[in-house]
Amino acid sequence: MDRRKFLRQGSLTGLGLSTVGSWSAYASLRRTQQLAVGGNTSENNSLIDQEQNAPFLDLEEITVTDLQKKMQSGEQTSVSIIKAYLARIEKIDRSGPSLNSIIQLNPDALKIAAVLDEERKQGKIRGLLHGIPILIKDNINSGDQMQTTAGSLALIGNHAKEDAFVLKQLRKAGVVLLGKTNLSEWANFRSSHSCSGWSSRGGQTKCPYILDRNPSGSSAGSGAATAASLCTVSVGTETDGSVVSPASVNGLVGIKPTVGLWSRTGIIPISVTQDTAGPMTRTVRDAAILLGAGIGVDEADAVTKESLGKSLSDYTPYLIKDGLKGKRIGVEKAHFTENPDLVVLLRAAIATMEAQGAVIIEVDVLGALKLLGHSEYQVLLYEFKDGLNKYLGSANGQVKSLKELIAFDLQNEHKLMPFFKQEILVESEDKGGLDSKEYVDSLENTTGFRKTILDIMTTNNLDALSGFTNGPACCIDLANGDYENGPSLSTPAAITGFPHITVPMGLFHGLPIGVSFYAGPYMEPSLISMAYAFEQASLKRSKPAFLKELL
Repeated sequence: MDRRKFLRQGSLTGLGLSTVGSWSAYASLRRTQQLAVGGNTSENNSLIDQEQNAPFLDLEEITVTDLQKKMQSGEQTSVSIIKAYLARIEKIDRSGPSLNSIIQLNPDALKIAAVLDEERKQGKIRGLLHGIPILIKDNINSGDQMQTTAGSLALIGNHAKEDAFVLKQLRKAGVVLLGKTNLSEWANFRSSHSCSGWSSRGGQTKCPYILDRNPSGSSAGSGAATAASLCTVSVGTETDGSVVSPASVNGLVGIKPTVGLWSRTGIIPISVTQDTAGPMTRTVRDAAILLGAGIGVDEADAVTKESLGKSLSDYTPYLIKDGLKGKRIGVEKAHFTENPDLVVLLRAAIATMEAQGAVIIEVDVLGALKLLGHSEYQVLLYEFKDGLNKYLGSANGQVKSLKELIAFDLQNEHKLMPFFKQEILVESEDKGGLDSKEYVDSLENTTGFRKTILDIMTTNNLDALSGFTNGPACCIDLANGDYENGPSLSTPAAITGFPHITVPMGLFHGLPIGVSFYAGPYMEPSLISMAYAFEQASLKRSKPAFLKELL
């Protein structure tokens, strides 16, 4: 959840340990590397010798396709790739720039990679993600040795019984779960004065472009880690902006799918009407590959049944270089009144679209959004209480309800709330059930906004809506929290549950800015074509420089 939207609209062993404790998993991996690949047999010793002799692997900006080619040729294996990532993580995330983006590493990663390497030797290739390392946000259940805590010390000890449904799908596709990423605690649904990328369990994550900036949120660690090439691809989650905002701020491609395209089962919830997980990658191609692998109808998440006949297992056929030709795109007119230096980037992006054959029309989506008032926020408050109580009731953490969570935080205030408090949690707890008139009326109001967006698109005969995804990264300010940082276009797509893709469109004083493409439900194929065409025509992705401050 990108908390700034509200401002515009109105293995740890105890609480005394911080993020350093989570790195014991990495030290363990380094000390027991031979055993981690499956035992101290002669066969495994041979495998280790082979990995030690593997050619140096430059991971910067490397793609899924690049790694598949290296594994297919025998130049690298999944095990050698995992080792290379572990070394890069130690160098960049824990030492050096110290991004602090990964909250826990998976002690089983090398074992999983070894199994997948053996499958490859036997001719069994699960797909384009076979053997590819992935990071997921720490609000997504993993039924393994890692914990799922939403960044909160209150959930220490929460070992999920099984993977979230979307993680099951990705494992079937052959990914290696490398670890979990830090996030804005409780997905930025705790305080109106929070600093994005901070959690009581994980501490503060930094933006890899300029280190005194935060990487936005709430998928802060997924954004920072992917931008810094600490994984090949990652998964974030979004209620309003939490995939696309950190993707934009970290120079990534981010996809918030249509709500229901990816299951939410096993993900710590905020809103049953707006929540979804989504891909965060450095290229549109990798995002399309990851999107298809995560899809599946889940009996435990009824909304996924609506995707039958509308979803695809492979979106790569829609990676079309002329995907903008003849497309009519509505650009948010209010964005032309923003910071002149930002507007220069937007106009350059529009010129690229037009050069590729797109027709641009100015539209007023944000004006229509103002009519909703605080309805979205009220819906989230009610749904958060209902959903979190259900999750905590069956989880293995130290609290079993939102009420217990609030009390736990107060009892441990100096550790859990040293910088900002929990007024959003309290406000949510004060709400009634989902049969409350305030909730029903607010939900009706937000649901009606779907028709507003579709009417704007129909009236103007549009294929997509566009504009700034988000402003530049905010300074890290734990005392005051985040501040208004410029234009955003995440809320309309979030409220409607419609798909939204962000693509890098340039740098603003060294900080990435993304351009959005969003449209009606299950329009991911068309949006991917447009996003890919723009990406290939502009090539605005820049790798991070790890600068200490703004130049």
